[in-house]
Amino acid sequence: MNHPAPTPRPIGQTSCGGEMRTPLRDFLRTETGSAAVLLAAALAALVWANLGPDGYESFWRTHLSIRLGSHGVSLELREWVNSGLMTLFFFVVGLEARREFDTGDLRERRRFTLPLLAGISGMLVPVAIYLALNADDGAAGGWGAAMSTDTAFALGMLAVFGSRLPGGLRVFILTVAVVDDFVALGVIAVAYSERIEPSALLAALGLFGAILLVRAVGVRRGAVYAVLAVAAWAALLESGVDPVVIGLAMGLLTYAYPAARTDLERASGLFRLFREQPTPELERSLRLGLATAISPNARLLGLYHPWSSYVIVPLFALANTGITVSGSELSRAFGSPVTLGILFGFLLGKPLGIVGTAWLTTRLSGGRLRPPVGWGATVAGGTIAGVGFTVSLLIATLAFEGDRLAEAKIGILSAMVCSFAATWAVSAVIGLLPRHSRTRALFGTAESVVDLAVPVDPDRDHVRGSLDAPVTVVEYGDFECPYCGQAEPVVRELLADFGDVRYVWRHLPLNDVHPNAQLAAEAAEAAAEQGGFWAMHDLLLDHQGALRATDLLRYAADIGLDTDRFHRTLREHGGGGRVAEHVESADRSGVSGTPTFFINGRRHHGAYDIGGLSAAVRAARERAALVR
Repeated sequence: MNHPAPTPRPIGQTSCGGEMRTPLRDFLRTETGSAAVLLAAALAALVWANLGPDGYESFWRTHLSIRLGSHGVSLELREWVNSGLMTLFFFVVGLEARREFDTGDLRERRRFTLPLLAGISGMLVPVAIYLALNADDGAAGGWGAAMSTDTAFALGMLAVFGSRLPGGLRVFILTVAVVDDFVALGVIAVAYSERIEPSALLAALGLFGAILLVRAVGVRRGAVYAVLAVAAWAALLESGVDPVVIGLAMGLLTYAYPAARTDLERASGLFRLFREQPTPELERSLRLGLATAISPNARLLGLYHPWSSYVIVPLFALANTGITVSGSELSRAFGSPVTLGILFGFLLGKPLGIVGTAWLTTRLSGGRLRPPVGWGATVAGGTIAGVGFTVSLLIATLAFEGDRLAEAKIGILSAMVCSFAATWAVSAVIGLLPRHSRTRALFGTAESVVDLAVPVDPDRDHVRGSLDAPVTVVEYGDFECPYCGQAEPVVRELLADFGDVRYVWRHLPLNDVHPNAQLAAEAAEAAAEQGGFWAMHDLLLDHQGALRATDLLRYAADIGLDTDRFHRTLREHGGGGRVAEHVESADRSGVSGTPTFFINGRRHHGAYDIGGLSAAVRAARERAALVR
């Protein structure tokens, strides 16, 4: 079934290229944009505090009370941001971590071991550096301000360096940061809580137990969880434990799973019923059907991630980074063990702890546990992890006041700038290496997670291109799907640009929305019996609006097939078995929509315009070259 690639038609950017946006692409864009907004908020706080220091402090010390009968909460505006809104930030962090555990690389649990150890070590080494500099200064109690990576800034920085560093580094950094956040929240609860009210703490634990109970019995109403979570937050606040921990816990409890084809088909059926009878009852059923087709994790990430990135974290920066800066104060700060302990803890301690533990774990495990990327990228991950902001500022405000708080803030902000510079330097050095060494430094030799459940079999799959090509692109497609039609010129251009790529088409007719897709797929298989699969494939995608039986017979004649034999095979559904095999393999791989691409067995989550697919193919080719 191996056929040469056709000469591509002259095309530019596909018509859908500017619109082929995916949740992951939007998410990465949000990270890049949110890092800029966060930086702008920090700079605005510095300007505000230096132009009007009294106004800055008086504003954030304004009290806001919320009361319900005889009960209520009264906090300063800064505390509402630090303990209230930041709970939602940690909720988003927990959602991201749970998504990686359920559907990402960390679904192979052994891959969690190394970032877990690296995350813990990446906290202990900075703390040791801080304590070494502050043991005799009376500021040892601020050790927690030197240990925690800022998840938002770290992922934002990674997005800035995205073209220089491999995509696999993101999962490693995210896991390290989540371990970091979880431990840091425990430290806040134990070491930086001034008082503990046992009865309120027991109430919070009881409410969390109720959350686990309603989750276990399958309650899906978000309002139920929201009420219990708010009550647990209030109880933790009353107990003296920082309540942001409930946000991370709720995020980690929220399931993530790919949309199942059966759920999507049920949602399509509900929509048809509603279209025929637009009643309130059917509208509610449709909304519930749509909601159950998408995992709670995906829905909540889509809802809260932009708010967290563009509103909550920038507000936190605005409320906490305002310090008066002058030459004398900077001179005093950089002579202070507090500032230097935090700066060197992040700048040196984080990379040493993370990279050193990763190297030691790799050696002791005989290579079975190793970073998902090369050692150069791992070092860059260590320097990126040196960005401490959110939790560090949170702990600094709990541990210090007055001049020492200002010194701690200067240390935290300085560490951010220095970590960015160190990451730029590491990526620049990697870029200067010879090509093979650069590829090894970026990608390493760790085995990748394989998302494609059924490997490509040249004897059964339809393959276009060289059978021994180092890169294989598999597309699950539907001949009546307009997005597959828009992606087809991109695939043809990809095959023309890369001579070492083989392309595989597998059928996934979406029969609930495309009534002619199944027959078109069987027509392609009927053509395959006569060696005409790719010719029929191209005609079907070029004429997606004409896929009735008479059209298919005309296409068979146009490409020179025996039309009687083709008609007989089509009438007897001779290709139905092969189509069913492809559909089953799609289900096993978690594919529910079209087009879905796999590149060397890894699901492609990015854009499927020529730029997105070309970048993924180049990365796969470079990784394949390391193991050949």
